[in-house]
Amino acid sequence: KPDIKSVKKPLSKLMGFDVVGAEMSLQMSKLNIQIIHSNYYREAFGLFDRVGDSKVAYNQIADIMRALGQNPTNKEVSKILGNPTADDMTNKRVDFEGFLPMLQFVVNSPNKATYDDYVEGLRVFDKEGNGTVMGAELRIVLSTLGEKMNEVEIDALMQGQEDENGCVNYEAFVKHIMSV
Repeated sequence: KPDIKSVKKPLSKLMGFDVVGAEMSLQMSKLNIQIIHSNYYREAFGLFDRVGDSKVAYNQIADIMRALGQNPTNKEVSKILGNPTADDMTNKRVDFEGFLPMLQFVVNSPNKATYDDYVEGLRVFDKEGNGTVMGAELRIVLSTLGEKMNEVEIDALMQGQEDENGCVNYEAFVKHIMSV
């Protein structure tokens, strides 16, 4: 009958760990967390499978990533997918194993904007220093800078954000955007 020490060392080599004891336990905990995350990701991915073939359309990839708490731009997702045509976005499909490396790429991307980054960016337009920006000015910014939005997208995003004077509280606006 093997003792615990004789089993730990070969197991650590088999699992790719160079440590034993407490460090191995920590590594196993991290592995369990990765498995839990992977199951969570797989479940979320499955919710977007409209056909039942365990695949999703390219045009759903950004939505899935956002549902999983990421915030990639459409341009980033297009680049990850190899800059597909509009037809490919609708007709090409990817399975979970193909999606996971895409998600990992987005998760590990260094250029993550935070709530504070967005608030600081909008504070530049706060001429009165009262925490608001003019809704009309914000609409112009959304349609002309960065990843340009069309009027329909802007209207949907701005719905209920302007006060009676046409001003937008930009901190509340950023919270709204980050929750969408």
